[in-house]
Amino acid sequence: MQYASTRGHTAAQNFSEILLGGLAPDGGLYLPVSYPQVSGAELDAWRTLSYAELALQVLKKFATDIPEADLKAIADKTYTAKVYCNVRAGEDAAQITPLRVLQDKGGRKLILQALSNGPTLAFKDMAMQLLGNLFEYTLAKNHAELNIFGATSGDTGSAAEYAMRGKKGIRVFMLSPHKKMSAFQTAQMFSLQDPNIFNIAVEGVFDDCQDMVKAVSNDLEFKNRQKIGTVNSINWARVVAQVVYYFRGYLSATTSNDQKVSFTVPSGNFGNICAGHIARMMGLPIDKLVVATNENDVLDEFFRTGIYRVRKSAETWHTTSPSMDISKASNFERFVYDLLGGDAKRLAALFKKVETEGGFDLSGKPGSDGDEFAKVAQFGFESGKSVHADRLHTIRQVEKDYGITVDTHTADGIKVALEHLQEGVPMIVLETALPAKFNETIREALGRDAERPAGFENIESLPQRFAVMSADVEKMKTYIAAYTGL
Repeated sequence: MQYASTRGHTAAQNFSEILLGGLAPDGGLYLPVSYPQVSGAELDAWRTLSYAELALQVLKKFATDIPEADLKAIADKTYTAKVYCNVRAGEDAAQITPLRVLQDKGGRKLILQALSNGPTLAFKDMAMQLLGNLFEYTLAKNHAELNIFGATSGDTGSAAEYAMRGKKGIRVFMLSPHKKMSAFQTAQMFSLQDPNIFNIAVEGVFDDCQDMVKAVSNDLEFKNRQKIGTVNSINWARVVAQVVYYFRGYLSATTSNDQKVSFTVPSGNFGNICAGHIARMMGLPIDKLVVATNENDVLDEFFRTGIYRVRKSAETWHTTSPSMDISKASNFERFVYDLLGGDAKRLAALFKKVETEGGFDLSGKPGSDGDEFAKVAQFGFESGKSVHADRLHTIRQVEKDYGITVDTHTADGIKVALEHLQEGVPMIVLETALPAKFNETIREALGRDAERPAGFENIESLPQRFAVMSADVEKMKTYIAAYTGL
């Protein structure tokens, strides 16, 4: 299995060669030269597998340069009931991502897939725990070290830090928007005292943080000298790890391969639902992939109109589902590459236009940049939007109807999913986090605090260690260099 850049100017590489990096040298994102396919016979065989066994089967289609025995050891180490132990009442930790049927009326079935049982109570753990073990394996094999430089709107950062803390040869430099995460999310990151973890609160919004990561990644001399890698969803291995739970969700919700399911995914950066797109391209029988946004509705606008219009920092809203407060979806490029039929030259021109003019238009209207919006339906994509009043209503309704509390992002997903239910096609909503991470809004919606798993009772009161910095790339490089000594 070989990988090439979406922008076409990078020689193909294998999985291990792209594992530790983020952007390709030409500024593009890595994709397989062709997607591996899954047969009906394979799906039948996979129905009885444990999560770790299923992960191995998916991973070995992408990481063909890593011995299968080593991949198996990594998957077995990652996906255990001990690691994914933060289960709700009635859930089975051994399932890792158990399904719960919320509604089954008139052939319209709504299902919640639990993805938040990991150490930081968010779906990012599903990929990040694997990534940490893959990194450690690869670095040890090559007697190398890695300085991870990433950005978070809330959950990626803590998931990365908990996965990498104490790992030999790894340091983590994580940017987050200053005072724009929930109190729980902030405490989860900033309370870590491990010497290989560095938290930097950036005066700005998430997109400013993300832009800095890309700027550093595009400085190839600095990136190579400082041994910079990334854990953001631009990292291909992280997307692959997320592909696994789409297969698990489908196989758990169906009994035969002639059945289809749809997925609704709360999305800001397009990484989570991009994994669903890849699973569908591999042959998984997915009918619809529904993108659920909050007030920062860049993706919803594209999937309704064909216009991709990035918002400036001042136009990016700070909402009660803050992990989706993103106005430049960095993973979106992978889907656009497929939408353009793999035309790397044209893709590079469109994303150059994003940088110079703030977006592009594929609506097909006079003066637009193309007419590919007409092909979006072939890839199964639909979308919807949820705002603060919607998520409060949904949290209350889910509590009343189903007896469970959901977080604000999952509430956005459920609200949009209910608008896209189809008879005979189960709709699986991907849970994003446990509600304790967004207690301020849970209290507003329900008049009480969200339940907290053991060990998180007083996390906000722990001492915090972080630096505050302006959105200045050169200052950031100086900061990294000072702590790496390279």
